[in-house]
Amino acid sequence: MNSALLNADYAPLPNLSEPRWWTGTPALSLELFTIDGNEFRVEGAPLEPSEALSERMQKTFDDVGLVHVINTGLDELQSMRVIATQVLKTQRKYEGGANPRKSIGPNVYEVGAPLEAWLHYHHEMAYIGSSTTMLGFLCHKMPSEGGYTYVSDNMQATNAILATPFGQKLKELGICYHRNLTDRNAFVGLPEIGVYNHWQQSMMTEDPDEAIAEARKRGLNAEWGHNGLLKTRYTVSAFEYFPQLDRNLLYSSMADDGAWFDTWPMVQHIPVNDRPLKMTFGDGSEMTYEEKQLFLDVYDDYGIPIAWKVGDVGLICNYRFAHGRPAVHLKEGEDRELGVLIGDAFDRLETYDDKWSIADADRTVAAF
Repeated sequence: MNSALLNADYAPLPNLSEPRWWTGTPALSLELFTIDGNEFRVEGAPLEPSEALSERMQKTFDDVGLVHVINTGLDELQSMRVIATQVLKTQRKYEGGANPRKSIGPNVYEVGAPLEAWLHYHHEMAYIGSSTTMLGFLCHKMPSEGGYTYVSDNMQATNAILATPFGQKLKELGICYHRNLTDRNAFVGLPEIGVYNHWQQSMMTEDPDEAIAEARKRGLNAEWGHNGLLKTRYTVSAFEYFPQLDRNLLYSSMADDGAWFDTWPMVQHIPVNDRPLKMTFGDGSEMTYEEKQLFLDVYDDYGIPIAWKVGDVGLICNYRFAHGRPAVHLKEGEDRELGVLIGDAFDRLETYDDKWSIADADRTVAAF
């Protein structure tokens, strides 16, 4: 791994085209999920919790699975967090995730991915057995241009992908998420890649035996590879049954395939099988370039832009919507900082044979 880091002879994979993110027309009207904080502010003061605000946020989340509170007048993360917790009442720690996210407040985490690279559409922590029901986003800093998050309507994306041979193949074979977690000690004196956790951080131990045990506790196949790599495999359905919608939905993460590292200079020269993340079909067979591109296109077709401004608070149902982000190019003196809240955990149920109907495509999310 280390020699590969410094060896420019490795050519990157053929790049997938950058996601389009959306068609230019949002898949859902922004009015359905946008709440103007000015309606609830008292005499222009910064937004504070209230029964009326809480009811409005909860109803919007229940109906749509997405909330964007604007014009809050807030500029501190903890004040925004209080607004988010009107709906996201239980917050969990970011445990077992791939990104080296730092805490920037109590149960508030940074996004973690480098701004220079795009972050493909994904459902948070779909690559492990214990995922999360919802996410909160707190806009602390935002550049003068760009910095959007995009969400994709997963009800429509599921219907579209199931109508393709590729979707039926996903349904039959499932997905295997491959992770290569490096040994922190192997990077002593070398530049950190900084885009994924070492096994010591991900498994929350310095002991190799405990790391293997923790990985297997999470439902992962785990073994040691060369140069201290902890190699894990998680085979699971590409879809998930969600009781609140009473149907199976696409539930995956293109952000967990090695191809998206093609845009990251510190990673793109690493051979694909040594890259920190890789995604195959559940039987281990490779997805073709065209199949991966279709995966991206389906999400792009149902994209919705979230144009953040400082003080905004967002809530996303993690299975009703996928989310992603284009590359962000900052001007001098600018920054982009979104605080992330991780909601309630849920254990993967996989799918039910009689829950593939697309007849409920217009149904809304039931209360959590």
